[in-house]
Amino acid sequence: MATKKTATKKKTAAKKSAAKTPAARKKLATKKTAAKKLPARKKTAKKKALTPAAVPAAPVENPRAHALARKIAHLLSDKKGLDIVILDVRGMTSYADYFVVGSGESDRQVSAMAEHVLINLKETESLRPIGHEGMETGQWVLLDFGEVVAHLFFSEMRAHYDLEGLWADAPREKVA
Repeated sequence: MATKKTATKKKTAAKKSAAKTPAARKKLATKKTAAKKLPARKKTAKKKALTPAAVPAAPVENPRAHALARKIAHLLSDKKGLDIVILDVRGMTSYADYFVVGSGESDRQVSAMAEHVLINLKETESLRPIGHEGMETGQWVLLDFGEVVAHLFFSEMRAHYDLEGLWADAPREKVA
């Protein structure tokens, strides 16, 4: 029995080395691609009728989120925020309905605006953000309240990232 195993090993080793030569690989590749090719089908132009399901639905109104976005925008204007804009991104993104974008003249002003929003919403609305970032640097502060996300920029950073240009299709509401 020991001789049969060695004979089998030698045969498989011979097959492997034969497949390593360029000619053998080319031959093997053509066999594989020939087996994969299927007969071509004729493409016929079909016109789809527009059904109510095929027409995209208008975004669902969310008055609570819009009120929160306006509240955040007014809190930013209380701290002398510049160019405050509310972007309506309903139907364009799955994680928020509104973006509030504002900027400040210094990194300390941006951090102060963010702190003012956080404190005021906590006291008056008992509302805390899901998350916030950038409070330490004040270059770009993000406050995530779920349906509303506030982006507060240092003026130069806002021009660099051009968030409004990225969401150019979104309807906007200028505040203050």
